[in-house]
Amino acid sequence: MHHIDLLSLREQFNQNQILLCFNGAISRSLIEEIGNALKNYLHEDQAKPSAAMDVFGVYIELTQNIRHYAQSRGYSEIESAATVVVAKDQDNRYQVLAGNLVERADGQALCDRVTTMATMDKAELKAAYKAQLRRPRDADQHSGAGLGLLDVARKTSQPLVSKLIETGDDKAFFSLLAVI
Repeated sequence: MHHIDLLSLREQFNQNQILLCFNGAISRSLIEEIGNALKNYLHEDQAKPSAAMDVFGVYIELTQNIRHYAQSRGYSEIESAATVVVAKDQDNRYQVLAGNLVERADGQALCDRVTTMATMDKAELKAAYKAQLRRPRDADQHSGAGLGLLDVARKTSQPLVSKLIETGDDKAFFSLLAVI
């Protein structure tokens, strides 16, 4: 077994004010359990109720999206692993980072969507959200990067940031940062 330097990892977590970190396959019950732990951390951190609700909401949206995407692609347990981090930055804003393996084309389309949303102000995001709400849903069509992502963008204090790193075999690792 490969030796993991837990002290260095702990120091890095402390230095980056990481409240919660998860890496692995994610189920509905695990999303719920981690969500409960996150609520407790936010309470202990004395987060403002509105910020705590937004952080929790963003966490739920991102982890559920990862889970649904992996299921829709029929990914194995290893391929469906999620990496989720909740931390505080130097300005005491909460950062929710989430990442997962995606098909390269899907990841690129998602990055393009995030880039477009990053140019929108709060009023434009609200209008786009309302327009998406009124749009009819096709039950057979996977909605991906629609209403939920717009909702996440509306809760942030700065534009969403995404990154796509190619991993081979037409797959990539997509990550998203939301600052609240």
